[in-house]
Amino acid sequence: MDNRIRRLLSRYVDFDFRIDITEWEVSFSREMEIDGARTIAEDIKVSRGEENIFIWCFFLAIVELAMDPEIEAYRWVKYVYIDDPISSLDEHNAITVANHLAQLLKREDSTLRTVVSTHHTLFFNVLCNEMKKARRFFLSKGADGTGYTLREETGDTPFFHHVAVLIELYEAAQEDRLFTHHFNMLRTILEKTASFHGYKNFSACIKQADDDSDGILHTRLINIMSHGNYSLYEPQQMLEENKAHFKRILEDFLARYAFNPELFPRPAETVTEA
Repeated sequence: MDNRIRRLLSRYVDFDFRIDITEWEVSFSREMEIDGARTIAEDIKVSRGEENIFIWCFFLAIVELAMDPEIEAYRWVKYVYIDDPISSLDEHNAITVANHLAQLLKREDSTLRTVVSTHHTLFFNVLCNEMKKARRFFLSKGADGTGYTLREETGDTPFFHHVAVLIELYEAAQEDRLFTHHFNMLRTILEKTASFHGYKNFSACIKQADDDSDGILHTRLINIMSHGNYSLYEPQQMLEENKAHFKRILEDFLARYAFNPELFPRPAETVTEA
C-alpha cells in the first residue's frame, strides 16, 4: 500500500510519509537543503490541505485495488461514493484532483459504478468537461421549503452551479414561493460575483436605491436574513415586505449583469383593450 500511495501522492506534494502499523501512526518527512547539504527532515507538520491530499491518495489506492479485476479480495466492491474530496484545497489542486479522478474512473476495464457529490463549482465543472457521458444532477431544496429535489441536467439548463442557483431564485420569485433560506442563496451569488469582479464586499454588487445612496438597507437585510434563525434547515415563508426587497435586489442584479435573458423569461404583460 505504501508504494501505491506514494506513486499517487507524488503528483500533488513534495513530502514523503511513513505508516507505523504497530502504533497506528502516520509521520511525514521532506527532503531539504540545509547549509548546502541535502537532508531529510523527519516528523514535519503538514497543512490541513496536505493532510487531506494524503488521505485522498490513500483512498485512491484502495479504489485502484477495487478496480483491478485480478485482485480477488476486492471483487465484492460494486459501488464507490465520493463526497467532496477537495476540502481545504486551493483551486490548482481542485483541478488536479478532478482531472486525476476523471482519468481513473474512465478506465475501460473497470465495472465499478461511481457517484461523486460536491458543492464546489470548479471541481464540478472540470469533472463534467472530463467525463462528458456521465449523468449530472442538481440537489435543490423542495419548492415548498421542505425536503429536497434531485433534478437531472438535460442540457436545457446550464450546469454551472451559480447559474442554476440564479434560475432557481428567479423562478421562486416569479411564483411567489420565497422562503428565508433564499437569502442565503442570494448572498452566495453576490459574494461570488463580488470576488470575480475584484470587490472586497458583496455590497458592491447591490444597486443603490435613490433613497438609500449608501446601499445600507439591502446590505443589512441580506446580512440579517442569511444568519441566525433564518437558516436553510428551518424554512420559513418570507414576510411580504422582505419579499419585495428580495425581488428588487434580484431584479436589479440580473439587470446589471449580462446573463442570458432567455434563462430568465419575463412574465407576459397584461393587455387591456380600451
